[in-house]
Amino acid sequence: MDSSTTLVAAFLGLVEGLTEFIPVSSTGHLLLAGHFLGFESAGKTFEVVIQLGAVLAILTLYAGRLWSVFFTAPHDPQSRRFILSVLIAFLPAVFIGVLAHDFIKTVLFETPMLIAIMLILGGFILLVVDRIAPEPVHDDAMRFPISMALAVGFIQCLAMIPGVSRSGATIVGALMMGSSKRAAAEFSFFLSMPTMAGAFAYDLYKNRDVLDASAMGEIAVGFAMAFVSAVLVVRWLLGYVSKHGYALFGWWRIIVGTAAVAGLLTLG
Repeated sequence: MDSSTTLVAAFLGLVEGLTEFIPVSSTGHLLLAGHFLGFESAGKTFEVVIQLGAVLAILTLYAGRLWSVFFTAPHDPQSRRFILSVLIAFLPAVFIGVLAHDFIKTVLFETPMLIAIMLILGGFILLVVDRIAPEPVHDDAMRFPISMALAVGFIQCLAMIPGVSRSGATIVGALMMGSSKRAAAEFSFFLSMPTMAGAFAYDLYKNRDVLDASAMGEIAVGFAMAFVSAVLVVRWLLGYVSKHGYALFGWWRIIVGTAAVAGLLTLG
């Protein structure tokens, strides 16, 4: 792995960590950046696997709360209910992700114009939902009703189209079902752990024959950068959305998507 490839991998890892937990589509940003930078990873595995760095950031920041949940689960119904809600929300992604994996990786991931358009469309949806979402009745991400968690899990599956945004889909779904803005972001964090860990494991298994030492070096660099930048973003995000909502991210999506469309039409 030469120095230029290392720099590109580090940059893409930074992009992943900065965008994974805000509703702008980290995968969309990674694929578009990789397209314009001429970066190609075997089986598009780099773009999936480095997301685990962001997951570890969440585990690090929420370690105390998660440890308390698992430690008290044997005798605390509320802890068991929270664990069940996350697992149930995760199930739709398991079935649809396995069934559609090859189509997602070989068709959707290879269509930059689709990604750019979904960024723009998702931006407008985020702007509208940020204004019209009902008055919140759920202010604790660890106490979402099971039915609401399952609905959010199905909505999350829309993010298998790159450019939609996993966090964006789950946040929009939760907001429209009466979640506060902070709780919607937190539930998206919690749901990301099994979802992204599962995607990591399955993608690594599917592409085990095409990974070499060079690819693992790129992944290691991107993974480390994703972890560090994700820690910084998560610390900032909850306070920001509690006060200001999600409009900033809607506008960001529209600007980036529009720029990508212009670049694709101009440069191909």
